Amino acid sequence: TGWNDWISTCGSMAAVAIVIGVYIGPLVPPLLDHEALTASAVVVAFALLLWRGIKIGDIAQQVTSLLKGVALIGLAIVILVMSGEQAVATPGAPFPVALPSGLALAGAIIVALQSAIYTYDGWTGPIYFGEEVTDPGRNIPRSMIGGVLVVLVIYLALNLAFLRVVPIGEMAGDPFVAATAASRLFGPTGDTVLRVLMIVSLVAAVNALQLMGSRVPYAMSQDGLMPKALRQVNTGGTPVTALVTGTVIALVFIATNTFETVLALLAFLFVVNYALSFTSLFVLRRREPDTPRPFRTPGYPWVPGVALAGSLGFMVAALLTDRTNSLIAIGLIAASWPIYLAVVRRSAHRGGPSH
Repeated sequence: TGWNDWISTCGSMAAVAIVIGVYIGPLVPPLLDHEALTASAVVVAFALLLWRGIKIGDIAQQVTSLLKGVALIGLAIVILVMSGEQAVATPGAPFPVALPSGLALAGAIIVALQSAIYTYDGWTGPIYFGEEVTDPGRNIPRSMIGGVLVVLVIYLALNLAFLRVVPIGEMAGDPFVAATAASRLFGPTGDTVLRVLMIVSLVAAVNALQLMGSRVPYAMSQDGLMPKALRQVNTGGTPVTALVTGTVIALVFIATNTFETVLALLAFLFVVNYALSFTSLFVLRRREPDTPRPFRTPGYPWVPGVALAGSLGFMVAALLTDRTNSLIAIGLIAASWPIYLAVVRRSAHRGGPSH
């Protein structure tokens, strides 16, 4: 689970950086058609920032997250107020007479869910900082549930606002719907304003993913599940080896895949992680019934049972409709096994703890 979570976090960092590269190009002409180079520079820049210590990373995250939240909510409100009846006056492409059926319909749903899953996946973020949170049994669940609700409101408000200006038929072939909506409302400057706003939003995500990604191998190394070098921490409190390793993995994602491919891989990895986590909940409740649990799942076993069934259903459908990317994702997960065996054997040879 830790390996899968680490790889998917690094992949998320790459996906967000790729989009930043796409958005920056039109604003800085020399960078146009150099999305991968720009994305790589963004990832490395935040690695260097966090190298200085966790305090500066925390400050950067709070500032960028506040700007992002205010900007996105403000954008939704402005578009809803200014759009008026424009949606009625701007008809879009007609819907197809008949929706796809069978496997084609399942494939269409999976593609839609891949994007939605990526939008909401950050709800688990507070877990990565459990050692740094006061009263984690109370504050981590509040942060996770509150975070989901805030994202839900912003996501739906933005989509409602965009639909008032860009009909859904036109959205289907538009790579940057937000800019299209802004251009129709604000004229030529709308695209520029939206690109800047989106870049600010995405920058916050890269910083958060760097913070999260470095903590996974660090914690695994402490438990003897990853090489000992990954637990190295500098004077600023940053797990530097884990930070560098995660940055390299993100750069590999950027160099070898398009955004669409990375997104498909990540969606499968995310859901595998959900399935593993939900399964672990059942197993641990049975194996360790007396373990202190500050937060107990409401509606157990039905709530996690439904979540687990949904995760397994998504994976089966993804294997049937997007076999190539699903098998690549499974291959990335399988790569953890030989590395795990090597670490355990080396630890046993040195007389250290094994797991």
